[in-house]
Amino acid sequence: MTLTEKVAYLKGLVEGIGVDETTNQGKIMKAVLDVLDDMAFTVSDLEDSTSELYEELEAVDEDLSSLEDEFYGDDEDDCCCDDEDCDCCCDDEDIYEVKCPNCDEEICIDSSVLDKGEIECPNCGETLTFEFDDEDDCCCDDCHCED
Repeated sequence: MTLTEKVAYLKGLVEGIGVDETTNQGKIMKAVLDVLDDMAFTVSDLEDSTSELYEELEAVDEDLSSLEDEFYGDDEDDCCCDDEDCDCCCDDEDIYEVKCPNCDEEICIDSSVLDKGEIECPNCGETLTFEFDDEDDCCCDDCHCED
């Protein structure tokens, strides 16, 4: 039973028992029922407005989610490192995870570092050198890298 239905039931009870509205108790009873009736309608209107607002908010949330997916893409799960604190950039190019032999810290490097051949470890300062052979490290099953 809704709040407005409960107030209507109380009004019916008051009328049914024959409360005299000319007495002080009858006047108070009528005033209280009128206030309850107004409150019940106000609460009902608030519930309706809240429901509409919630539906609109859900639509905005879905639209925002679609825009975020379109704008940011799914890059957040593409990082090559398992480390949450990794600050490497995982763009469209290949990123490699390398462990420094001096401090045992893992760092991320890209193909430009491999082309350069060396990098200074950001953790300990040790110079790391790289030799990269495309033919041996190809991960493709059906490409013609060897051609």
